[in-house]
Amino acid sequence: MSETDQATASKAPASDPNRWKALVFIALAQLMVVLDATIVNIALPSAQQDLGISDGNRQWVVTAYALAFGGLLLFGGRIADLWGRKRAFVVGLIGFAAASALGGAATNEAMMFGARALQGVFGALLAPAALSLLAVMFTDAKERAKAFGIYGAIAGGGGAVGFILGGVLTEYMDWRWTFFVNIPFAIIAALGAYFVIREPEGGRNRNPLDIPGVLLSTLGLVALVYGFTRAESDGWGDSVTVGMFVASAVLLLAFVVTEAKVKAPLLPLRVITDRNRGGVYLSLGIAIIAMFGTFLFLTYYLQIVKGYSPISTGFAFMPMIVGMMVGSTQIGTRLMTRVPARLLMGPGFLVAAVGMLLMTQLEIGSSYASIILPAMLLLGLGMGTAFMPAMSLATLGVEPRDAGVASAMVNTSQQVGGAIGTALLNTIAASATTSYIADNIGSATSRSQQQLVQLQGQVHGYTNAIWFAVGMLVLAAAIVVTLVNAGKPDMSATAAGTGDEAEDELPVPVIAH
Repeated sequence: MSETDQATASKAPASDPNRWKALVFIALAQLMVVLDATIVNIALPSAQQDLGISDGNRQWVVTAYALAFGGLLLFGGRIADLWGRKRAFVVGLIGFAAASALGGAATNEAMMFGARALQGVFGALLAPAALSLLAVMFTDAKERAKAFGIYGAIAGGGGAVGFILGGVLTEYMDWRWTFFVNIPFAIIAALGAYFVIREPEGGRNRNPLDIPGVLLSTLGLVALVYGFTRAESDGWGDSVTVGMFVASAVLLLAFVVTEAKVKAPLLPLRVITDRNRGGVYLSLGIAIIAMFGTFLFLTYYLQIVKGYSPISTGFAFMPMIVGMMVGSTQIGTRLMTRVPARLLMGPGFLVAAVGMLLMTQLEIGSSYASIILPAMLLLGLGMGTAFMPAMSLATLGVEPRDAGVASAMVNTSQQVGGAIGTALLNTIAASATTSYIADNIGSATSRSQQQLVQLQGQVHGYTNAIWFAVGMLVLAAAIVVTLVNAGKPDMSATAAGTGDEAEDELPVPVIAH
């Protein structure tokens, strides 16, 4: 393509009069995906009881979605490049709505897990397409920054809305409405996208699909999470458990070898071998392992042990959301141009670890104000502070052709970290609970004393797992200090840059689900 053609192509989408209308529907779709992640957490205890899901299997409601979403994100982005972003976006929305309807109508655990996995599959098609559409429709640097800012703010606020809306729907209607509520969102966004979005021509990537890469990475991750899940019911030394871990290692190693050899890899290895980007992906994935499992335990602690209603549980999570928004917008954003990223990310993870450390003190009679409130504020503040510089580093020095993959890798590390974290921490908690009850149930002579021991066992399991989460956050901080060595970002160079390359280096807001 000549320089004249490139200039014309870059100006065309900027002059599209519908680009701001398109942003409304793209942001609505992102709000739906973020809502779905938090809304289901609040409804989980009610759904578990209704469908007869065992404690050992309950994490699959979260894991099935996170694993499908994380495992297929890179593939989803590649499909969007091949099909066209608008088509992938609309298909993703329709599929997500259908999967949500299936989840709301679930009559057993298998149907629920299948619906959640399908939501993850279509979410993996939807999310990269949404970000790509913003990138190609907003080519002016100032407009693009504003569009991504609005998109990021809506996505961030969606987490808070999800906790509260999940509580309202579960308490006053039925847990099934936490799934059905996605349908109108998806239909409106799909219709709006179909009639409003005009995708620029010539933006498709016609390279052949890396099918072996997709199969190897997805199967490897499924084997890894299933191994953690099996460990709870059958023990770490069980032959199937060990077999799953071995299979996972072999499959993921084969994936790396494959990506090094194929002409059009799903994940070009140059994206992850850079020490700064590799440090970001690894540290974020480990930090999310800590956070996802803790969300699950805290939801159960508040509802089962403390007797909170679903809506009260939703509001109980608000300090964490507030902390995240303050850490991200007031600390991370203001300081990331003044100090090296590691001096924000490392301390941010450590502040979150202190918040998590407070939660290890939970007992049946613990008050919300003395432990949970300050713990959530610190957790949110720390993660929010670490989040912004991490997003900035995710595309540092990356080639323009790899910018989408680099951004998708952040989302992938978060989703896979969430899947592993939920399975691993649930396994640790369940094992500790079983052990505690076995050791103490003999001394309980009455039914009320036995119920008390069981509740104490649950809390003992939660705190054991949270201790592990503290270690994960400290490890994430250590990885940042060791690997991330980038200095302050050169804002003058970015401002002076023009064309696609400068725009591709803008940080893309990515929200962990």
